[in-house]
Amino acid sequence: MSGVFERVYDTVRQIPCGRVTTYGMVARLTGVANARTVGFALNALPIGTDVPWQRVINAKGTISERHRERTETNRQHDLLAAEGIAFDPAGRIDLAGYGWSGPPSNAGISAEE
Repeated sequence: MSGVFERVYDTVRQIPCGRVTTYGMVARLTGVANARTVGFALNALPIGTDVPWQRVINAKGTISERHRERTETNRQHDLLAAEGIAFDPAGRIDLAGYGWSGPPSNAGISAEE
């Protein structure tokens, strides 16, 4: 499974600062089974990693609750806000405005997929 996780991490490292993408989009870009596998990979990251895990959100444009403490969700919100990403009053991020759908070769893919 570590080879799959490394592919996920390599893709997530490409997400530019100030942009987000979905678990499903990372799965699609890396060819992994599904969005849940991406979530497992990101949840396995050690603290202090160079992988910008905070830039991966769910397809609704919100931060997914983690099995860890709620402070991780708050931390993700704070990290994204520090990158200039705005949240609406319901805690959603506008994927049309902040979404990343992969490297330029994937320009035709919607970040909301």
